[in-house]
Amino acid sequence: MDLIVIPTYQEARTISGLLARIQGLPELDTFRVLVVDDASPDETAAVVRAVPAYGDRVLLLERGGKDGLGAAYRAGFAWAERHGYDVVVQMDADGSHPPESVAALVAALGDADVAIGSRYVPGGRTVHWPWHRRLLSRLGNAYARLLLGLPVRDCTAGFRAYRPGVPAAIAMDGTEASGYSFQVETTWRASRLGLRLAEVPITFVERQEGASKMTAAIAAEALWRVFTWRFLGPPGGIRPRDQRVRV
Repeated sequence: MDLIVIPTYQEARTISGLLARIQGLPELDTFRVLVVDDASPDETAAVVRAVPAYGDRVLLLERGGKDGLGAAYRAGFAWAERHGYDVVVQMDADGSHPPESVAALVAALGDADVAIGSRYVPGGRTVHWPWHRRLLSRLGNAYARLLLGLPVRDCTAGFRAYRPGVPAAIAMDGTEASGYSFQVETTWRASRLGLRLAEVPITFVERQEGASKMTAAIAAEALWRVFTWRFLGPPGGIRPRDQRVRV
């Protein structure tokens, strides 16, 4: 059985539509969906519990409070590991990541350990993003790639698929990022562990409902963490690049 992990905070207006899209795709019949909710004040968890597939294909992990994107993914990956799921996919709750591309990500795992839904490879694009968001994203990716020597073009992407065992190897233990820099950190860890990374072009669509979680503080955390990882050394537990993890 395979799993899609979706972290949520204040996504009551978007989550039911996304769950309906996922369940409407025949190619995703083998997937269950785990929503990891950080005690959203808008009762996102109640919306999830109300969907018809709740308790069957749709599952809910409720956490005690808002603790950051990285912590939510670590909790979701640990849950998947405990319950014996195989392929794990991560995606945002706001509809920006097309569930129709999940099958392509999973197919890419035939030759990779991590498949990244990329905006910045041929065929990938962004829709309805203002120019300053596109510029910020491009500069952030260039900054992380340059300082950390990352081999992918979209290292900040949050739409990914993992072969069995990979989330435990790169994300559950030893990561330290709480915000969107979690995506950069897991990319870096995967690269240093010798895992195979593939990028699959996707169309990223700006959310139509709700508000973006990106703030100046989150952006500053990403800049600071990338800088410290580069110049002060990796988080504990990362092995040298030439020691490959077997998964």
